[in-house]
Amino acid sequence: MKIKLLMAGLLGLVSATAFAQKGELNTAKSEYEKYEGLRGTPLAKASLTTARTSIDKAAANEKTASLPLTYALKGVIYSTYANLDSVAATSLPLFTTAEEALKKAKELDTKGENKQLIDAGNLNLAQYQLTKGVAEYGSGKYDLAYKSFDYYRTILPEDTNAIYYTGLSAANSKNYPAAISNYTKLVTTKFSKVQGVYLDLSSVYLLNADTANALKTVSEGVAKYPNNAELRKREIEISLQTGKEKEVLDKIQSALTADPKNKTLYYYAGLTYSQTAEAITKEQGKAKDAATKAKLQAGKVENYNKAAEMYKKALEIDPNYFEANLNLGYVIINPAIDDYNAANKLPANKQKEYDVAIAKAKAQFEAAKPYLLKAADLNPKSIDALTNLRTYYLGVKDEANAAKIKAQIEALPKQ
Repeated sequence: MKIKLLMAGLLGLVSATAFAQKGELNTAKSEYEKYEGLRGTPLAKASLTTARTSIDKAAANEKTASLPLTYALKGVIYSTYANLDSVAATSLPLFTTAEEALKKAKELDTKGENKQLIDAGNLNLAQYQLTKGVAEYGSGKYDLAYKSFDYYRTILPEDTNAIYYTGLSAANSKNYPAAISNYTKLVTTKFSKVQGVYLDLSSVYLLNADTANALKTVSEGVAKYPNNAELRKREIEISLQTGKEKEVLDKIQSALTADPKNKTLYYYAGLTYSQTAEAITKEQGKAKDAATKAKLQAGKVENYNKAAEMYKKALEIDPNYFEANLNLGYVIINPAIDDYNAANKLPANKQKEYDVAIAKAKAQFEAAKPYLLKAADLNPKSIDALTNLRTYYLGVKDEANAAKIKAQIEALPKQ
């Protein structure tokens, strides 16, 4: 009889011990939940401290150490502490402990009973890596930022900010394949800055010496967002680089056929011709003989004239279209500058040729004047508009107004 009583006492003791450890687990859970409810208040820290003390005891006891709930609670509690600690040397061990615990919790929780805690813990890990990545990016440590943001992205694979930050840091660290992969996914989402992502993706392709995909990407962007000036400009630039200006002009002309009152399309057509003329200018610098230079000059003037026609059509629709006024003034005055400079290089015995060239240049300067004045009037803080207008005054030898415009330019905020 005494033996039976002794056994009963021992069983009671074992049960009490197990209950005590389960009690620590329950305390950890209830105190963590209390912390969540009190988050942001002075009482929250005390609950979190109690939760950590209890989970440490439960994790140290063989009866509860291997339970999925123990690992889940340890993961979520330690990941919370990691986010609250702003010192990397002390927060990283907390992060590592939480990460290991959450991995184990997910492995053991075959029934998904602790999914909510595990998910909360992983979100904490994602937040930790996001904060870490932002600091690394701000310090110019783009390769480290990429790893941190990529960790964040793996936990939240559909979060568009996660994808964007990962792609951005990858691009800055020259990890072009990773940048391309993330940006390519991002343009299929409803990301608020998706138009800019098309530009970024095309830039990465260009940096990776892949002009074909750069043009393909930006053309897809233009097809989706035809009124985005930056995308149109990039498409024109890449098309010119790859000798496909005719293709882009054909696309614009097709769009104009469907929408003949679209001032922006006329502007883009003008911009294409303008960019073609600018490209010829670069070729002129490489030309050796006079015949080649003359041919290139004629081609440049022809494209400037075609650009002027397009800009004028845009202004017929909207006379106050700033960009069209600005560019029209420029494409008219640019050949005038060439004629003016060429005249001043003539020898003294070429007075007649000099007079003709100067008269031609002056007429062109005067033709540009209305558009130059209009652009400066529409946007008096535009350094381009003011610079072009000052060029006009210098060309017609109006030193007083040239000085006045120079003062306006110098008074503009530094960019």
